[in-house]
Amino acid sequence: MDISAGWGLVVIGSGPAGEAAAMQAAKKDLKVAIIEEQSSLGGNCTHWGTIPSKALRHQVRQVIRTQRNPLLRGILKPREIRWQDLIARTREVIDSQVQVRTDFYVRNRVTVFAGRGEILSPNEVRVDDHEGRQHLLKTDNILVATGSRPYHPEDVDFSHPRIYDSDTILTMDHTPRHILIYGAGVIGSEYACIFTGLGIRVDLVNSREHLLDFLDTEISDALSYHLREQGCTIRQGEHYKRVTADDDGVTLELESGKKLRADALLWCNGRSGNTQNIGLENVDVKANDRGQLKVNERYQTETDNLYAVGDVVGWPSLASASYDQGRFCAAAIAGDEVRQVTDVPTGIYTIPGISSVGRTEQELTEAKVPYDVGQAFFKNLARAQITGERVGMLKILFHRETLAVLGIHCFGYQAMEIVHVGQAIMRQPGENNTLEYFIDTTFNYPTMAEAYRVAAINGINRIKR
Repeated sequence: MDISAGWGLVVIGSGPAGEAAAMQAAKKDLKVAIIEEQSSLGGNCTHWGTIPSKALRHQVRQVIRTQRNPLLRGILKPREIRWQDLIARTREVIDSQVQVRTDFYVRNRVTVFAGRGEILSPNEVRVDDHEGRQHLLKTDNILVATGSRPYHPEDVDFSHPRIYDSDTILTMDHTPRHILIYGAGVIGSEYACIFTGLGIRVDLVNSREHLLDFLDTEISDALSYHLREQGCTIRQGEHYKRVTADDDGVTLELESGKKLRADALLWCNGRSGNTQNIGLENVDVKANDRGQLKVNERYQTETDNLYAVGDVVGWPSLASASYDQGRFCAAAIAGDEVRQVTDVPTGIYTIPGISSVGRTEQELTEAKVPYDVGQAFFKNLARAQITGERVGMLKILFHRETLAVLGIHCFGYQAMEIVHVGQAIMRQPGENNTLEYFIDTTFNYPTMAEAYRVAAINGINRIKR
């Protein structure tokens, strides 16, 4: 066994959280090692989650836009596109991301160990690398950033070639005519849009009464309407009883008595933290029933020099937030002030997309905050008319008396991009975070960001009647 000492930080996992922590720690002059069990860097985000699903979405959006363009309509038929071809293009994006991420470690002189890491004590991590060698790393601090994986109930046979989760769907070698999606959270809703965009029949089974019920109600309702308009069948308030599969397809039996039959099943009902078999028992740290670790404001577990960030700590389980958690945690380890990730914008890559930051109408109503609403419908914007992306709206929630911006909610083209305009204004101090900024500021024309001016004027007109 190779033994090396003097490490300031050993990071287990090279997803967004682990990568950000390693880079920040290196910039703080700590000697850093990162351990990645997969054959290449990037973690589940790069190989199975965020990057591949968003790459798939982009390709499907291009297909949809081609169909809407009068000059190109009929050239490309969605039903003639093979799933395998989309995956092949997605692999190119993944490979490019791996190269970019690998260069980060080289430039910042972070040592990479390719293999499985196991915590032996609060100051020791063993690595069993892909070459069959063992390394013992003696370190001042350990950071767990192992991410998450799709949740698998024990009574569903995920080894069957027609039953998939959000990871294995990337290995599907056929194009189904009809697919069942169980779980209508963020991942399930995104894949429902991808498959309907390809002309594939989709049954989306939601265990809740409303789609993405953490969203502003109006935005959630808009997504439900749009999915149904595209041919997706949404079944609300349903719970599975049994899943059976054969050579020809999958049958999903629901507790309500319904039986749904399709070519394939995509299971998207939650995720579990990757905390198994990493040696937590050796440092008296226990994960909860979803594999998640409890941490304090420093992202510190019950063991002082053992930290955790990213999906493995639960909320908000977003790549963007995980990256910041990794940076803040490493900075605190190096002696900087303790910082927490707050005001995280949601980014849901459905088609059209959804993004929001701040409070919803239902939250403001429950808190008895005197608010009003400014709206801009994309069908009226010049940029949306030019691109043909007329579906959607921008909604600004603001205080009726102070005009302070309280929430931004967007559904439609470039929602995930333009939400940051509102986010930046909401974070301004004093009287600089009001609706008047959008009215007094000149926006490029024609752009989607112009929706802020339109919505702000709409809001002012409401309260000055």
